[in-house]
Amino acid sequence: MADSNATTKARVRAVEIRVEGVALLGDLAVVPDALGIVIFAHGSGSSRFSPRNRFVAEVLQDARIATLLMDLLTTDEETVDNRTSRLRFDIPMLADRVIAATDWARREGELRGLPVGLFGASTGAAAALVAAAQRPETVAAVVSRGGRPDLAGDALEKVCAPTLMIVGGDDTPVIEMNRSAMDRMRSDTRLDIIPGATHLFSEPGALERVACLAAEWFDQWFRR
Repeated sequence: MADSNATTKARVRAVEIRVEGVALLGDLAVVPDALGIVIFAHGSGSSRFSPRNRFVAEVLQDARIATLLMDLLTTDEETVDNRTSRLRFDIPMLADRVIAATDWARREGELRGLPVGLFGASTGAAAALVAAAQRPETVAAVVSRGGRPDLAGDALEKVCAPTLMIVGGDDTPVIEMNRSAMDRMRSDTRLDIIPGATHLFSEPGALERVACLAAEWFDQWFRR
């Protein structure tokens, strides 16, 4: 893995991905000699501006991994979801949008040929796993942070990509949900529990550990 003490300068640009008549906005960061590209599937009530996922993205960039932080909901949809919390649990819709981003990355000139990874948080983890199940030849690895992989349902058995699930040690209900999901999966899976961490990994050092584990996982599978 790249030296985490050496900061890699990423070229960042705004992108627009169209799917089913809507335009999804994203921030693409491309690093020199990238090992792969990781697409972030944000979780409940979140967006590409999530400080947690932006932190993880920066650590991945330092590990020579390009990143795409994108909104899975439009501004109008976010307004509805903030009121109803309904769209954040519409896993098929969210998965379709992750798939659209995955297909876009495979076509994009400077990303073409790079292995693709998916990083999902909360309900975004389920969307990432459904997308991985539907794009087995494209998705090389998946990481879930405090995710709800159980919401991926029958898609779990079809996931081929190696999957790392990271959960806080004090996030007891989510630990059991992750274990239940792992029991249904046939791909290489691993559950890492960070002692003393809660759902948002806000404790000192917890998010740093998440980022390092994710970088190591993607580095391992991108190099294969």
